[in-house]
Amino acid sequence: MKVAVVGAGWAGCAAAVEATQRGHDVMLFESARIAGGRARRVETTVDGQPLQIDNGQHILIGAYAETLRLMTTLGVDTATSFLRLPLRLQFPDGDGLNFPDWRVPAAVQAVFGILGARGWAWQDKWSLLRVARRWQAGGFKCPANMSVATLCVGLSPRAMAGLIEPLCVSALNTPAERASAQVFLRVIQDALFSQVGASDLLLPRTDLSTLLPDAALRWLTQHGPAPRLGVRVETLMHDAEGWQIKVRGNDVHSSAETFEAVILACPATEAARLVETATTLESSNAESTRWMALANSLHYEALATVYAQVSSANRNATTACLSQPLLALPSSPNEPAQFVFDRGQLGGPTGLLAFVVSASQGDTAQISAQVLAQGQRQLGLPLELVKTIVDKRATFACTPSLQRPGAQIAPGLLACGDYIAGPYPATLEGAVRSGLQAAKLLS
Repeated sequence: MKVAVVGAGWAGCAAAVEATQRGHDVMLFESARIAGGRARRVETTVDGQPLQIDNGQHILIGAYAETLRLMTTLGVDTATSFLRLPLRLQFPDGDGLNFPDWRVPAAVQAVFGILGARGWAWQDKWSLLRVARRWQAGGFKCPANMSVATLCVGLSPRAMAGLIEPLCVSALNTPAERASAQVFLRVIQDALFSQVGASDLLLPRTDLSTLLPDAALRWLTQHGPAPRLGVRVETLMHDAEGWQIKVRGNDVHSSAETFEAVILACPATEAARLVETATTLESSNAESTRWMALANSLHYEALATVYAQVSSANRNATTACLSQPLLALPSSPNEPAQFVFDRGQLGGPTGLLAFVVSASQGDTAQISAQVLAQGQRQLGLPLELVKTIVDKRATFACTPSLQRPGAQIAPGLLACGDYIAGPYPATLEGAVRSGLQAAKLLS
């Protein structure tokens, strides 16, 4: 079929590649000039030199099987694109979890990592092992209306602060007291109780657009029409010919094109706007109206990434600024960052740090000031602000009993994205799986 994919984020790229592999004639539209959606590169400068950073610091884990498979299809060398490490949640004082670097099932790594956790009393370790065993015995299932905080009743404060809370807020971008326990259990199951290497951290050595979207655009150009960047889809309409979309771009006059099917890979609110512009078949009105209602009912969590440079007098061009490429940080309302990345150990300039504030609160200036003070106090490093990027709608709020819209909107009209109904939170793996699913539903 002739298929339009609207949006070149990770979900849209996955959908376009999968649909092309299935023999469809695919045109990929993206309103921005850089592909990647909320996981893309941003141009800035450090010390007067151009620098490519990300609009949000992301990591992947070994359990991201579909994302890694797609990268391999696109010719991405995952061995050189990532720094692969066993799971580490180590704090600046050296306390925390370090899973052993063993090629054994993730559950075995988890047990020995917990038993060897530095700074944990035996009561802390035992409480986590006991509760994790209870989750496993229950098939990693719980009531849909349960929160992560309720799920973890019985855990010691150290186990909550040292593993559960950092893992929950990084995976779901929602604090434990209002995060979905069922979604969290799926993350735990896949990361800590599945195949060898599932819990490994995959830290990107390049910007996120280069990591997958750019490779997808090259692959699509080799296998069909070139993706069209800087082109916005304004309206969507169904008629006897099929799905008609009207597009406009900086170098494109407003024009209409007809497709047999359309996959909306844009944010939920934009997808709902396009569905509302469409004149759908009478039989699908109720279905599309319900889909729009669910898409528009989602609430969102912000995410902030604060890029800071260690002052030149306090850095050495040959020495890492942090003891690890990634450290967990004690966080509080006044010291909100949960993680810090040493970008100098990941292919970036020496002295560049990226602080991540999941489920962030406050404006850019407030977050910047709080994180700089936090970094200087907790890391003992004088820092200079490079850039703060705050995405107010970074992810949907992954709350208990949440109803998410499905992939099918109307005959020939599908949607994909990390917000689409499924077992995963708003992660890169969730986006990729959603894109693959939408392509497979084309008929």
